[in-house]
Amino acid sequence: MTNSRARETTEAIERLYISMRHLFYRGFFKPSGVSGESIRSLLKTINPEIYGTMSIPSKLELDGLMYVLDRLPEGIEECAFIHLTSDEGFDKGSFEPIVPKKRRRNCYRIDEHQMNIEVLLGRSEIYDILTHLTFLFIEADKIRNLAFIQDENWKPTRAFKIIEEVVKGEKKFSRKEKEVALIHLSSLIGRTFDETLNAYNTFGEDDNPDRLFKIIYHLAKVSLEDAKQIREREIYFSAILKERVGHHYFGEKWAHKVKEVLFENNLHMRPLHIISANMHSVKNMLYANDALKKKQSKEVDYKLYEEISNKKDLRDKVLKYSLEQGLIYIDDNTGSNIDVQIIDLSKIDFKNTPFSHTKFSGDDVVLVFDYAFGEQAYEIMDELLRPFEHKGEVYMMKVKSVSIMGKAGILAGGKGDIMIPTAHIFEGTADNYPFENALKLDDFQDDELRAFEGPMITVLGTSLQNRDILSYFMNTSWKAIGLEMEGAHYQKAIQVASKIRHHIAPDLFVSYAYYASDNPLETGATLSSGGLGLTGVKPTYLITLRILEKILQSGKKEVSDKK
Repeated sequence: MTNSRARETTEAIERLYISMRHLFYRGFFKPSGVSGESIRSLLKTINPEIYGTMSIPSKLELDGLMYVLDRLPEGIEECAFIHLTSDEGFDKGSFEPIVPKKRRRNCYRIDEHQMNIEVLLGRSEIYDILTHLTFLFIEADKIRNLAFIQDENWKPTRAFKIIEEVVKGEKKFSRKEKEVALIHLSSLIGRTFDETLNAYNTFGEDDNPDRLFKIIYHLAKVSLEDAKQIREREIYFSAILKERVGHHYFGEKWAHKVKEVLFENNLHMRPLHIISANMHSVKNMLYANDALKKKQSKEVDYKLYEEISNKKDLRDKVLKYSLEQGLIYIDDNTGSNIDVQIIDLSKIDFKNTPFSHTKFSGDDVVLVFDYAFGEQAYEIMDELLRPFEHKGEVYMMKVKSVSIMGKAGILAGGKGDIMIPTAHIFEGTADNYPFENALKLDDFQDDELRAFEGPMITVLGTSLQNRDILSYFMNTSWKAIGLEMEGAHYQKAIQVASKIRHHIAPDLFVSYAYYASDNPLETGATLSSGGLGLTGVKPTYLITLRILEKILQSGKKEVSDKK
């Protein structure tokens, strides 16, 4: 039964992406039209864990709603017209950019009814946005059907009238009256008073405590206007966006900028180690002790890194010191939204770092760049590994290693555990990328953390996974340990560059490791249940420690070989 359901889900995911790609090239669609209904139907068939009670018509999914709204621009629930655009110069006008809490993208409220969302990261971002919007439309229509009597007049229920009073703010509610309003809200959305009160506090902000009421009200209002054909909801894709997607437009600009900076600092002919990771762990492990006047003990001080993560003044001190010591920071403005750090290891004094034992004495350079998103990983890695042309001369990138550290959903363990992939498999296809991982299970023997080794699934979107398909990947001969969105894309670019196009030497080594941000099979541990917080500090820094050790050991070997 599980295998049958997994096959059904896989087929629905494939059809969903084909449908979304078709609608993208068509240029527009109506969420309540035939195309929109088809996408909704497929999403309901998939029934992702992250969207919880989406398929229950009498119950609003609160955690999923919070997850989605954190990744969409504030005010999206008020808009009937949503335009997906490229970087088309809206920042040159008087429009104030709106940046979602959990996504680094610029959005613009054009007028009362239209929101523009800039898409710079490629197809994966388009699919991600459309999936979240489809969920939002399903919940909006659910609220509409619960808030209004479904006849030709669509008369509002008593509960919705009270919600409208709160939203309009014409009357000041006492605490007891607000609690009464919350009771009506809870009955409307099919949730207990306790659940509704928790959601009210979670959604609420200091300057907008009644945000939950407003979201429910506007979702219902826009849905009602659509149903009455007063203002039908529509999604548009701009001509410029359609022209740029798939052509590495932003990735090429990003890679060219990075190579220019390497050239300007005379680092372009040095041995290069590329790391895709966050913007803090490598920097902190190399500079924090000296920056904060701490002495390195025999053991790695993970508490120090927790403290730095918690205190902005400490982060500022480490950054200031690292820049003084030669770290080069590229604050990306090319549209790729991927910042870069370049570190000349010959300038680092390793005596007061966790790497004093490595005896490194090479002139290697470490290039750390921020996380990519889905298919964008192929675009930026493919462009970065290409030869660099400068004043008529062509320079090959002297890449010695590529390391990928990321967040992923774990299947076999829990939040904070570590995954060491031996292969990446594209979800829904037979495409697979086995590789020799320089990181091994033995590198992560730790009393507090568990580590797992095996194949990992590179999924089309983390928000589309359900229990059946994940159980299938874990329990059958796939023996998958986790799921993520970039691994196969990176590996495809590395293999093309090193084994086919010969842009880089074929003898580089690769290191992949992920820490578990969630367990999509465990109730209360999905992405919509919240982040890792400080729980993620130790796995992040343990992975960073092992990656840097491999890099420094390779430099030591090369020096001894030359002798």
